[in-house]
Amino acid sequence: MVASDGALSVADLPLILALSRERTLAGAAERLDVDLSTVFRRLNALEKRLRVRLFDRSARGYQLTAAGERAAGAAERVETELLSLDREISGRDQQLSGRLRVTASETLSHSVLPALLARFHAEHPRIELILTIDNRIMDLSRREADVALRVRRPADPGLFGRRLTGVAWAFYGPTQTTGGNLRREGRSFNFSRHTVIGWDEPARIVASDWIAEHVPPERIGFRCNSLVNQLVAVRAGLGIALLPCYLADPYCKNAEADLRRISGVLPDLASELWIVTHQDLKNTARIRAFLASIGDAIAAERRRFEGQS
Repeated sequence: MVASDGALSVADLPLILALSRERTLAGAAERLDVDLSTVFRRLNALEKRLRVRLFDRSARGYQLTAAGERAAGAAERVETELLSLDREISGRDQQLSGRLRVTASETLSHSVLPALLARFHAEHPRIELILTIDNRIMDLSRREADVALRVRRPADPGLFGRRLTGVAWAFYGPTQTTGGNLRREGRSFNFSRHTVIGWDEPARIVASDWIAEHVPPERIGFRCNSLVNQLVAVRAGLGIALLPCYLADPYCKNAEADLRRISGVLPDLASELWIVTHQDLKNTARIRAFLASIGDAIAAERRRFEGQS
């Protein structure tokens, strides 16, 4: 649909939404999968055609004007209706085929999901799996993913979730850990005999906040923003790290083990693992099959996730 002179077109709405959410040309360009100059050119052309400014440009980025607020509100309503229709149509799909987008954390994607996804693919070869590895909580209502594995109960009543297992954390060190096991002093650990692996910046992971609060900065000798890399760093002898048991314990048990647990599980870091989808999609054949297959397989490994294996 091509807009007549001075009229807003449905085709303009993605641009308005992207800029209103990202507030920068670069962010909008990434969201729309175009280059920055294209966003700049389209916005200027749109405002010229409408004869009104939709965004104020400032040091804080692109801020909606009053007219822009009305346009963005209309765009939100149209998007919500289209997404609802999309979920309704998808929810009636009873074919074990088509695309299925899954989102999960880096650690699950590294140590748990590959074997499970391979088995699922062998059972359902006409379902195309797409895995988005991201520690952010992706928006299932906007179809950023069809299924999510999350470490918290879904709060949105529009989502359907199943609790699979608890998740335990503990400290791990190289097999020959200098300083031995972590010693407790009351409710705290004494890190004076250990070099600790920390985070290079605050992360949306409970371990990041725990390390920042409990470990003296002078005890941290290496920082990185990846739990998988922290695991590799421990095995290489760079220090000890706070890791989820399901990620680290398998490396403590093989014949050539180069890792060992040096503390008990930390009760204040205990969390839960949930498999989540949208209520409108839970009866779609491919999603129903995935929830059952992957959910049951992870639940069967509860002892590993809860640090008991």
